[in-house]
Amino acid sequence: MKTSNQQLACAVLAFSGFLTSVLFVGCSSGVAGSTTTNSNSQTTPDVLIASLTPYTTATGTVSTYSSTGSIDESGVFFQALGTNGRTCTSCHQLSQSMSISAAATQTLFTSSNGTDPLFDAIDGANCPTVATGSTSGHSLILNNGLIRVAVELPKTAQFTLTLLSDPYGCAISTDTTTGQQIVSVYRRPLPASSLNFLSNVMWDTRETIDPLNVTGTFAANLTADLDAQAINAVATHMQGTAAPTTTQLAEILSLEQGLYTAQATDTLAGSLSSNGATGGAANLAAQNYYPGINDAFGQDPLNHLFNPAIFNLYTAWHNSANAQQASIERGENIFNTAGMKITDVHGLNDNAALGNPTPLKGSCGTCHDTPNVGNHSLPLPMDTGVSHLTADETNADVLAGLAQIAPPSLPVYLITGCTDVNNRPISYFTSDPGVGLFTGQCADVGRVKVPILRGLSARAPYFHNGSAANLTEVVNFYNARFEMNLTQPQVTDLVNFLNSL
Repeated sequence: MKTSNQQLACAVLAFSGFLTSVLFVGCSSGVAGSTTTNSNSQTTPDVLIASLTPYTTATGTVSTYSSTGSIDESGVFFQALGTNGRTCTSCHQLSQSMSISAAATQTLFTSSNGTDPLFDAIDGANCPTVATGSTSGHSLILNNGLIRVAVELPKTAQFTLTLLSDPYGCAISTDTTTGQQIVSVYRRPLPASSLNFLSNVMWDTRETIDPLNVTGTFAANLTADLDAQAINAVATHMQGTAAPTTTQLAEILSLEQGLYTAQATDTLAGSLSSNGATGGAANLAAQNYYPGINDAFGQDPLNHLFNPAIFNLYTAWHNSANAQQASIERGENIFNTAGMKITDVHGLNDNAALGNPTPLKGSCGTCHDTPNVGNHSLPLPMDTGVSHLTADETNADVLAGLAQIAPPSLPVYLITGCTDVNNRPISYFTSDPGVGLFTGQCADVGRVKVPILRGLSARAPYFHNGSAANLTEVVNFYNARFEMNLTQPQVTDLVNFLNSL
């Protein structure tokens, strides 16, 4: 049932004639009230969004659990802190698993004639010079949900970066103060939810100011990192002229760290926390976590052995009479047990600290080892080949994977001056140098963090560059890239499971 604050938003949107926010997607007719009544017969003001409010996805509903019991829509997270009208919710929508989806972005662009602050040309368009309302100039955010990120190449970079292709004319600029290259890459906004499971902040780890790898310092370091991320977001994405205050930062972090997002229902399976299943956001909030938990490479600080059964949400649905429940359980088992031949993953197979394991016999959990969450529990960014260029790729498995997805047209960079594990010269052709663009280290070129897997259904497309339109393409990529040899029914089961997260 729609809460009154949703009803009010829908009424305002209908009256104004265009959508100013996609937070309340799926509006239908109804009478807006001044308050909403919860199960305890208490009244709450319209600015409060109830914890676990459901939002429709292609396969069911998604919801976000709030440890405070509700989300105050009048809070700092929802306020414009800069000069371009954006708020944190511009890129972090409850209806889209605290990220944004390409489909909702297209709806917003159409309904606002491209004037919503999300599409500000500073980074919500292909280039900063794009005119307001230009569909072609906003193709990357509309089709792939990508935000432009400008990163200055460090003076100490071990490599040389050369621009090979510049489809939009703004791939590289020069900092007039430092003389350094400022390189444009295009990435998906990560969810501002379930942050207490993070081992790195941002795709390229650049906001991980203090490491998130030790239990004793995890809480304090995560606060410092999220503070830094919020300050940078206000300065860049919101074009702020002043940093948020200590009080504002504390409020933003209190909200973010109290949020946990997950799929709540499946259209065919019903509630994902019924009949013994433990899906959904409330169960996710109760999930045990510490840095290094269940580490796939034997670095769990409690010396617990790696358990490849990463997810156990749906074991109770084994052989369920409900066909969709049974499929989801089979998919969970495939995620946990299906073998992978892992080769040529930069940051993993060539990682001396891990013994340069090539080839590595693994499974989905080798990289996604955090129990019932799915990111890597220790910092281990890696390059699976998603940003590689087909024309310059020599690994047959990477080529097979790339054939399953549709990477957008992006700038192409050549990285030279690096050597491989055998000290032989090596070059990288990529649309995103990843962590290497931030650190300037050859060892980091192309690597990106392993993201949390919960709430996937509401935030398509996938991968950091939005190259997989749906989860079927994601599974097909991994199936081909790592020689999983899944049958079509197995692919379907695995997709159904991922949609249930």
